[in-house]
Amino acid sequence: MVEAAKTGRFDLRLLNTYGGMPSSHTALVTSLTTVVGIVEGIYSAAFAIAAIFSFIIVRDAIGFRMYLGEHAGILNRLINELPAKEKPKFPHHIIERIGHTPLEAVVGALVGLATTLILWLLLP
Repeated sequence: MVEAAKTGRFDLRLLNTYGGMPSSHTALVTSLTTVVGIVEGIYSAAFAIAAIFSFIIVRDAIGFRMYLGEHAGILNRLINELPAKEKPKFPHHIIERIGHTPLEAVVGALVGLATTLILWLLLP
């Protein structure tokens, strides 16, 4: 979304990538939790399950997947330092940007919350 605003064009290939601003994972689970809270109430078991699910997804996006990205960067540097005859054994560049920063997650949460509330108010 932000990339489309920067470049002025929408690239469908970016829909199948990880990382970036805002976090679509966070936006989706925040939206889900918001709808469950509105429909079922914030004291319901469904809301508790949705909130825990959201926490796990967001924690994974800014924690575990960021570590995976750091390790991918290290592996890419090690592969680049290999002798030329060894490089063909590792033909694929490992994707390094697979996690989200806390700011990307916060913006994703705000996008998910705002979008859900706006659609909830506008649609009957």
